[in-house]
Amino acid sequence: MDSTPLFTEETSSKLPALQLLIGLGWHYLTPAEALAQRGGRRGRAVLDGVLAEWLRGHNTIAYRGEELRFSEANIHAAIEALAGVPYDGLVRTNEVVYDLLCLGKSLPQAVRGDTRSFSLRYIDWEHPENNVYHVTEEFAVERRGGQEVLVPDIVLFVNGIPLVVIECKRPTDD
Repeated sequence: MDSTPLFTEETSSKLPALQLLIGLGWHYLTPAEALAQRGGRRGRAVLDGVLAEWLRGHNTIAYRGEELRFSEANIHAAIEALAGVPYDGLVRTNEVVYDLLCLGKSLPQAVRGDTRSFSLRYIDWEHPENNVYHVTEEFAVERRGGQEVLVPDIVLFVNGIPLVVIECKRPTDD
């Protein structure tokens, strides 16, 4: 009987990585939960439910001494602005996403009869503890047109936005 341990990708790299991330405070979502958070749409990478909740709770409008909420229409517009960035080549598309993540999105909103643009942010860069962190595995994403399905081993999300993709490998060359 061969006493060589079985080094599969699952046992040697993926499960230890997930355990480490969960131990660091990343909240685990099953693949089914992650799919539900994006409305069952495999062609979408953003966890709309998580992002909408975070945007509502962490963005306010300061107006004449008051703290007001963004409208639901603006929350939806902010999500679509990020999730719906059209592909315009790798560099240009990444520049647009980078600007949205770092600078936020300016949205017009009527407040007390006065319409102005107010900035909404996707990530709290100054206070990382205010963000929510999720990890999932086997996150299937259809490319545009449904031609190909990408299934990275592990994906890390900040406020429902996928920021890190990890492909796990086993330690042997077999």
